[in-house]
Amino acid sequence: MIGQLNFSELWPHWPELLAGLWVTVQLTVLATVGGVALGIFGAALRSGKASVLSRLWGCYVEVIRNTPFVVQLFFIVFGLPNLGLKLTAGEAALLAMLINLGAYSTEIIRAGIQVTPKGQWEAGRVLGLTRTQTFLRVVLPPSLQRIYPALVSQCIIVMLGSSVVSQVSYEELTFAANLIQSRTFLSFEVYLVTTLIYLMLSVLMRQLLLAIGRKWLGVRA
Repeated sequence: MIGQLNFSELWPHWPELLAGLWVTVQLTVLATVGGVALGIFGAALRSGKASVLSRLWGCYVEVIRNTPFVVQLFFIVFGLPNLGLKLTAGEAALLAMLINLGAYSTEIIRAGIQVTPKGQWEAGRVLGLTRTQTFLRVVLPPSLQRIYPALVSQCIIVMLGSSVVSQVSYEELTFAANLIQSRTFLSFEVYLVTTLIYLMLSVLMRQLLLAIGRKWLGVRA
């Protein structure tokens, strides 16, 4: 069995794998930045006084957290056109990842905010800061420190979930692997290499995000 493996036949297809990897990296960067920003906004909204908007945001969070990512993706790709909103496969993939990470990061960040001592809010008011300034400068940084490892893990989960967008013919890494496998029939070789690429990407992403956290937030993890 081992002697029949032929990784050398994959060499001509490396440009396709690298092109798919580049698409995955682009999706991941945009979804991570946008999803975390969405999560910070949502956490601030849900940590304040109860309002119609905060309740609506809470409904959005519950819907996303209790439905499969692939269903969310299919709804955007196949459902929204019925409402007159047509998106390309790439736009739909990015929107699905943004919405998914935004919901999960909202709850992760809100957990950090909820354990923030009320004295920090009061200190901001004493210094003459507005509520928004107090949140951004006084409350948010230590809150992110507390939940940063969990937030990093969720970002990686969303990156790995990007493999699902191959189902809507978006040419990321898994799509490239499927295409190569259909041409060469080297299933074991193709998917082993793809698995190692995802593993490498996960490790590099974790180390990069933790380094950013240590530099800008003082995270010790």
